[in-house]
Amino acid sequence: MNATPHQLHYRELADDEKALVELARQIIEATTDAPDGGDGVHTMGAAVLAANGTMHAGVNFYHFTGGPCAELVAFGAARAAGAVDPQVVVAVGNEGRGIKNPCGRCRQVMADNYPRLRVIVDTPNGPRSVSARELLPLSFDWAAEQA
Repeated sequence: MNATPHQLHYRELADDEKALVELARQIIEATTDAPDGGDGVHTMGAAVLAANGTMHAGVNFYHFTGGPCAELVAFGAARAAGAVDPQVVVAVGNEGRGIKNPCGRCRQVMADNYPRLRVIVDTPNGPRSVSARELLPLSFDWAAEQA
């Protein structure tokens, strides 16, 4: 059974998770195309920590038709580099906006494809990680629908 939002099992960040946040921050600050205080195509960075300890980054590609979020790009980059078991993911906004919690589509993708994945989120008590499954209580179970 999935937890309700106030029953989430948050965990404080480990050192490698803090480094992951910093990588996501660095990648978006280095690549954003948004002018100061403006909007752009690349405004979110994400980083994935793989089971083998490698870190992989990506940035979003905004389009009004629903371009890919930074987390999905980072998952693709990780896979392209040979990482097959992502452990942790985080997204960070440009211009110092900090950690951004994943959108509903990303939560569903994470829950479907990486149910053991931990997601770094912004909480009232600061950054914490939580399982992808817990972020999407009562989620649609695509695999069960295929049976």
